[in-house]
Amino acid sequence: MITWFLKTKYFVPDLYKTDVYSLDYKQLYESGIRILLVDLDNTLIPYDIDIPDVKLIKLFESIQTLGFEVVIISNNQRSRIKPFSLLINLPFISSAKKPLKSGFKKALKKVNQTPNPSEVLVIGDQLMTDVFGAKRMGYSVCLIEPIKKRSERWYTKFNRAIEKKMLEKIKRKYPQKYQELKLGKR
Repeated sequence: MITWFLKTKYFVPDLYKTDVYSLDYKQLYESGIRILLVDLDNTLIPYDIDIPDVKLIKLFESIQTLGFEVVIISNNQRSRIKPFSLLINLPFISSAKKPLKSGFKKALKKVNQTPNPSEVLVIGDQLMTDVFGAKRMGYSVCLIEPIKKRSERWYTKFNRAIEKKMLEKIKRKYPQKYQELKLGKR
């Protein structure tokens, strides 16, 4: 299987949270994080919802007030990402092709600084795209519990099958980190 050829260390998230509201953004800022690259589908909203709710809009307002620069980065199409991003007034990268590096590099061109990789946190729901891509770039990553798996597309469901195998490898190779992050709940 494909997981035999992939280095397990690139799939171990730094944080694991149930949702984007569970992160302590103030603490992240105090620890030196300045840029958040945030996935859209099943991280912020499910696939079958198109616009942010008031709670999500307020979250991003408070995050930006803390001083973060935020970019929405998604493998989905521009026609899906742009309307959402306009409503929360954030720049975006669509068709990012995560886990390839090109989408992450494009996202950093949208911020007002040239960050050190230690200042970047990627937030997303997939090990195979968000975590793998972030780790390849040298960024920290927070894996989020997917909002609604039932609405996922076929290619995401395919990734989830590979993800399951990779989680088994993480459990074997990094048992302490697996327990610490509570990845068994995934």
